[in-house]
Amino acid sequence: MHGSLLLIEFGAVLLGLGLLGALSVRFGISPIPLYLLAGLAFGHGGLLPLDTSEEFIATGAEIGVILLLFTLGLEYTAPELVGTLRTSAVGGLLDLVLNAAPGVIVAVVMGWGPVAALALGGVTYVTSSGIAAKVLNDLDWIGNRETPVVLSLLVMEDLTMALYLPILTAVLAGSGLLGGSLALGIAAAAVAVVLFVALRFGRAVEAFVDSPSQEVLLLKVLGLTVLVAGIAQQLQVSAAVGAFLVGIALSGPLAHTARELLSPLRDLFAAVFFVFFGLQTNPADLPPVAGLALLLAVVGIGTKYITGWWAAGRAGIGRAGRARAGAALIPRGEFNIVIAGLAVAAGAHASLGPLAAAYVLILAVVAPLAARAVEPLVRRTARPSGDALTRARGGGGRVGDE
Repeated sequence: MHGSLLLIEFGAVLLGLGLLGALSVRFGISPIPLYLLAGLAFGHGGLLPLDTSEEFIATGAEIGVILLLFTLGLEYTAPELVGTLRTSAVGGLLDLVLNAAPGVIVAVVMGWGPVAALALGGVTYVTSSGIAAKVLNDLDWIGNRETPVVLSLLVMEDLTMALYLPILTAVLAGSGLLGGSLALGIAAAAVAVVLFVALRFGRAVEAFVDSPSQEVLLLKVLGLTVLVAGIAQQLQVSAAVGAFLVGIALSGPLAHTARELLSPLRDLFAAVFFVFFGLQTNPADLPPVAGLALLLAVVGIGTKYITGWWAAGRAGIGRAGRARAGAALIPRGEFNIVIAGLAVAAGAHASLGPLAAAYVLILAVVAPLAARAVEPLVRRTARPSGDALTRARGGGGRVGDE
């Protein structure tokens, strides 16, 4: 009886996610807020709580985080990461200060304590790479001059997360300053080792994993990723960071093939992860933090916009390009929920989970709409002059495509 109920509940969840995904495609928005709403509807305090399948969904959610971070690591090669560290350090530091500060300040002012401040700072800091990449692709911004600036900032955020998550995990576990320092040392050493291996022995790693059979390749890649993630978690580094580092170690055609093979699995389990986070949040807890979430969202839009505008301007890009860069950095999503999920599971402040859920819901919906609106707005408010006026009158190209 238990087995049949589990299948019925989990099947209904997957079918519902498919319908919500189709709805998001129809209206051109990210499916993440819809998945969170589904979790709220079927969680504790929701319309129809899921009891039998919750533990199974929790396991799927953990795999979802691992696959999200692994495929994110596949997007970057070790040389690219080293180059980004050299050229984007200043922009990355500005991004960290401007966008982590609101979360830290709110937690301190509300009296939630330093642990909640550390977690909420991470929630407000990091951009959703998945939604940002979708925005760039949907609006045909991939070939624009500001796009490398946006991508370099996203890489810096991912590297920051690789160091931040182990510290957060140690602090949440009550390990204190010593435990956090040890976790940071292990994480930094792990990143250094992976970069060294990827730079010097990348071909050997690829030869070990590669296979002419897609079935064998899928099993090798998935097995290696989950194994390393488990070892990383055992070392208190974070399973997500371990998966991210495995992705970095693979590059070239193998990374492309692995991405194609794992993308459907990633999307499936990532959707389950967002639902699971919603399951852990009682809808009744959202109204009390709605105003605070809206305030943080408005501030977050402004700080990310300033970050993108400044970084693109530093690269010599004009007004429209700066505006696009700022808008592309606005969305929050997967990493923000990962951070909040860790904090909630560790028993951090009770309002942190609902606040993060409301915050992500707002920005995951607003960000794509803001990106679509920003370029026409800049065109209308700009005062064409010089070369830009020539282009606007038929000289070729789009205004602001500097």
